[in-house]
Amino acid sequence: QVQLVESGGGLVQTGESLRLSCAASGNILRVNTMGWYRQAPGKQRELVARITSDGSTNYADSVKGRFTIAGDNAKNTVYLQMNSLKPEDTAVYYCNANLRLRVGVLVDRQYWGQGTQVSVSS
Repeated sequence: QVQLVESGGGLVQTGESLRLSCAASGNILRVNTMGWYRQAPGKQRELVARITSDGSTNYADSVKGRFTIAGDNAKNTVYLQMNSLKPEDTAVYYCNANLRLRVGVLVDRQYWGQGTQVSVSS
């Protein structure tokens, strides 16, 4: 059984910072990718940032220069450092992981965290 446990959301003012964490646990052979998506009310879920097992990253244009994603392969954990937060960053942030598992055979499966609320006041 694989679980993604998120932490670090909250309410901040414009210009402040937050750090999100997401730890994957279970019978994981390898983390292929881990990342963060967000969904604001009335909007579709969108990619914020993603990191691959070799450390390659990609970011949404709206967060480039402000957010930094980092991974700890030994802990199967991903972090999202969010600086210079803006009201438009307000959303529920979801951790996403594509993991290689051994369930009799080797399989790659995608998992989602439960979501953590980030609210930025003006």
